[in-house]
Amino acid sequence: MEKRWWKESVVYQIYPRSFCDSNGDGIGDLNGITSKFDYLKELGIDVIWLSPVYKSPNDDNGYDISDYQAIMDEFGTMEDFDRMLAAAHERGIKIMMDLVVNHTSDEHKWFIESRKSTDNPYRDYYIWRPAKEDGSLPNNWGSCFSGPAWEYDKTTDMYFLHLFSKKQPDLNWDNPVVRQEVFDMMNWWLDKGIDGFRMDVISLISKRPGLPDGTLGLNGYATFDIAANGPHVHEYLQEMRQKALNNADTITVGECAGVTLEEAKKYARSDEKELNMVFQFEHMDVDGDEKAGKWTTRKMDLRDMKKILTRWQKGLQDVAWNSLYWENHDQPRSVSRFGNDSDEYREISAKMLATCLHMMQGTPYVYQGEELGMTNCPFNTLENFRDLESINAFHELTEQGKKTEEEMLAAISYKGRDNARTPMQWDDSAYAGFSTAEPWIMVNPNYTKINAKDQVSREDSVFKYYQKLIKLRHESDLIVYGTYDLILDDDKDIYAYTRTLEDEKLVVYCNFSANTREVEVPAEFTDGKILISNYTDAKADKKITLRPYEAVVIQK
Repeated sequence: MEKRWWKESVVYQIYPRSFCDSNGDGIGDLNGITSKFDYLKELGIDVIWLSPVYKSPNDDNGYDISDYQAIMDEFGTMEDFDRMLAAAHERGIKIMMDLVVNHTSDEHKWFIESRKSTDNPYRDYYIWRPAKEDGSLPNNWGSCFSGPAWEYDKTTDMYFLHLFSKKQPDLNWDNPVVRQEVFDMMNWWLDKGIDGFRMDVISLISKRPGLPDGTLGLNGYATFDIAANGPHVHEYLQEMRQKALNNADTITVGECAGVTLEEAKKYARSDEKELNMVFQFEHMDVDGDEKAGKWTTRKMDLRDMKKILTRWQKGLQDVAWNSLYWENHDQPRSVSRFGNDSDEYREISAKMLATCLHMMQGTPYVYQGEELGMTNCPFNTLENFRDLESINAFHELTEQGKKTEEEMLAAISYKGRDNARTPMQWDDSAYAGFSTAEPWIMVNPNYTKINAKDQVSREDSVFKYYQKLIKLRHESDLIVYGTYDLILDDDKDIYAYTRTLEDEKLVVYCNFSANTREVEVPAEFTDGKILISNYTDAKADKKITLRPYEAVVIQK
């Protein structure tokens, strides 16, 4: 397998609004990020994925961009950005920008022009359609944020397509002028010195000709599948590679809603004609349900998780590259979801989850606060939520009688995106050291116990454990490039697998339960060395007893 720096890297995602506030307005900013680079250097990460910092009216927390070449006022200035980029590079840390080009904000100058008249030069930058002959919507597609994906505009008596909020009109990628605008903008950032792009919902950019109706989903509209992996998506990404990405030694990851394993082999193929890797979502849907989609408090069956991750590990082996994640800005906290966030087991299970992920083949992603074992937040009332997706889903499903208010509040508290967006917990001072003013979203009240200041100073902390995992990856080709094979596939509590590179081999055991379990260790590992464990007294033997949420890695 060809060695590449981005395969050997660990990426850290920063959600700027919630990371660190330097000017006391309750909102995180670029100077706040710069002030924490020594912390990130100590953690050992290689790349920062920066969620959007562009100019935006903030209908969807910055994923609705009104100017791709300007910085959001609340986050600072372009001079602040340039300083941040230089400070990162001084420490050997690369910056990967969030590229949001399936849609813009309706306040982008292109859309302001586009809606003026049917013959405006910018009209074809977006997807406009008249109503059907019977006066109904152009098709039955739904928005990710509830309701239809079409918004009526009376100026020209037509509808525009928005797969997300109605303030996020979809760009028309079939227009070559639009594609060139995007590539020019990407080159502008690459010339500035950034190191790559994480591409938001990039699998949606090519729509099917004629925009046909799709199969109705839970909300009464056609789901994303009708818009994902369209006929020209790979052609457009190969054009992007030629006209922008090849102009620098970039890291690229595509967020690919609706991606299948076969499609992923095209997006993230080893010949690097498109992207380096994709984010797939199958393992994020493992605890959903047929009636309510993601909005449930159901716990996953570990056997389902193992099947999914193993299929991706084996399926991309030698032909493409995996990205590894439990958390991001769109997911709840993994220790509350897949681990155990009680006082007794929170740190142990956070370390176990980290071990399970970081020992796999692929590039690991750490979301801010994950390295501290930050938990879901007790939001309690709808007023505490800020996220459009959760708020809209609450109203939609309760008004349709599919969920009671109590059930829906429990579901959005468990699965809502705001869990990841509460302020980073830096210390035990007011507002968790995030800001001197009341933050834009509530602080998790457990910040007095869970914070970076405590963990950096404590040898047995989650932070120090992540530090060890990252160091191991940097030192081991086996961990980066070795092949993955699942063992104990039917076990409902234990996730176990081996990694093999030539004559080197390791075995990973992760107990996802509070049960104590005895396992037989393959003979080749019985006198092996313990590479890492979340219990201090783990031993390699013919049989080992796995304690609650224990993780142990044994090298042959």
